[in-house]
Amino acid sequence: MGVIAAILAIGVLIIVHEAGHYFVARWCKMRVDRFSIGFGPALLKWRRGETDFTLGPIPFGGFVQIHGMTIAENVSPDDRRAYPNRPAWQRFLTILAGPGMNYVFAVVIGLVLFTAAGGPSGTIWYQVGEVRPGFDAQGKLEPGDRFVKLDGQSIHFRHRGEQAKESLPDMVDASRGRPVQITVLRRDKEHVFQIHPKLADNEEKKRKTYQLGITLALEEDSERVPVGVGKAVGMALAYPVAVTARIGGGLWDMITGKQGLTVSGPVDITRMVKHAYDVGWVRMLDVLMMLNVALGLFNLLPLPALDGGRLVFLGYEMTTRHRANPRIEATVHMVGIMCLLLLMVLVTYKEIAGLF
Repeated sequence: MGVIAAILAIGVLIIVHEAGHYFVARWCKMRVDRFSIGFGPALLKWRRGETDFTLGPIPFGGFVQIHGMTIAENVSPDDRRAYPNRPAWQRFLTILAGPGMNYVFAVVIGLVLFTAAGGPSGTIWYQVGEVRPGFDAQGKLEPGDRFVKLDGQSIHFRHRGEQAKESLPDMVDASRGRPVQITVLRRDKEHVFQIHPKLADNEEKKRKTYQLGITLALEEDSERVPVGVGKAVGMALAYPVAVTARIGGGLWDMITGKQGLTVSGPVDITRMVKHAYDVGWVRMLDVLMMLNVALGLFNLLPLPALDGGRLVFLGYEMTTRHRANPRIEATVHMVGIMCLLLLMVLVTYKEIAGLF
């Protein structure tokens, strides 16, 4: 049941995205020939007005086919409802509407979530990322452990929105190498370990410091606190901005080599949504809100075949008042589509192989 719910939830994201293209295209007097959810031969098909609505067997994608949008179509210059014959600003809005609708839907989900279930408590815990060999923590701490106390003192990265006065690395360094008592939460059960910090190079501080021999991650507390309607609206509007900045920062780190390349495909996304469904409706809405922003931002990237790539060509046309060669533009997008399909196949294969 969880897998079915996950696939349906992903389908909702796609419907929202494509509905943005569809409704703005109709508003701009364009003729929409097809609205498809999923790829492949149509499992279900119906016609409403002049548009064919289809449901394909491969659920991870969809498209809206606006008349005249592909190079293979012969479009009369007198056909005012064809995509290439509409004003550039209308074509720009039509393409922008897909990612834009995902952002709007994220705000709507956030408003429902924050009003009904409250907002995040603002508490962020330290968590074990990796345990480095050669330190006393090896064999004691495990990835995913949440730090609760150090020598009986509660520790947080941030508590109820307020930054901790002293960080965990500084507290460990202050021990000067004496054994410290670490309390961690592991699978809902507390464990206490005595660990000897070790003097090691600290690249950030450019000197040797006493360390546990781990990399730190941050984990936001799942506890939620009641908020008023006004604050819920503010949080819902701020959420897409914050998540866009976080994802964008991660992409930049990958481009500059500060972070390894990580790409999530349909299998990992389905597993994530299924896990959220199993946890409960609050977590489910939280994940859907994040995925809407991620989908919107991904499609805004200025890459061929994506909405962002089309917006680049339209931006050029609106700036120079000279339209790019349609055949060159179509070729660029076709190459982009092939590259994206190849990447999707490789990522999916890797994810499926990882299940066994």
